[in-house]
Amino acid sequence: MTQNIYDDDTFFAGYGQLDRSRLGLDGAPEWPTLRAMLPDLAGKRVLDLGCGFGWFCRWAAEQGAERVLGIDVSANMLARAQSMAKGEAVVYLRADLEAVTLPRGAFDLVYSSLALHYIVDLEGLLAKVRRALKPGGVLVCSVEHPTMTAPTEPEWVKRPDGRSVWPLDRYLAEGERVTDWLAPGVIKQHRTIETYVALLLGAGFRLTDLREWGPSLEQSAERPDFALGRERPFFMLLGGRLED
Repeated sequence: MTQNIYDDDTFFAGYGQLDRSRLGLDGAPEWPTLRAMLPDLAGKRVLDLGCGFGWFCRWAAEQGAERVLGIDVSANMLARAQSMAKGEAVVYLRADLEAVTLPRGAFDLVYSSLALHYIVDLEGLLAKVRRALKPGGVLVCSVEHPTMTAPTEPEWVKRPDGRSVWPLDRYLAEGERVTDWLAPGVIKQHRTIETYVALLLGAGFRLTDLREWGPSLEQSAERPDFALGRERPFFMLLGGRLED
């Protein structure tokens, strides 16, 4: 079972203070890039894996999606999503993405934001996603960039030239990494860029997008906490399509 860290009270309280929690999609700096990767959603059926507070689900419905299913393992996240529910186009389901059963050929788009790096059996989940998509269906997802999941001790190190850097740790050693982020003992799965792409291709998708998102110089000037993103990208965004 996927670690359900979002139902940890300490973690959830901290998560609720993030911009992407308070402001929704507008508080996610990578959202404009993700949005540009999405197909027209009018009349489409959409699945959001790891839907969290349901921001994307509601946005998809506003774009004219016929039906949106949001799935998350966290009762806390889904309770917040339900409290902001609008209309009848969006349905939420509590389920572990490691074990969920998805209906065959039911969706035009599968979307996932910053959830897949928690999944142990990502190959198995992508196989389910492939079966759940209609011919020509699209997958758009984001994960923490592999250069961000590699460090086990996220501390700045001072180089001899005086410049501070955040070193990689065992980048090619894939698997579980435990970090203290908002709460102690958060488990993420570290994979290389090569592995993410290979898993996507192996599941039968044609790779349509690969973006390594980091802040612009302007964003870094406005947000000093984004400085690390100029050293290494914060997020990796992937897009795939099934053949018709």
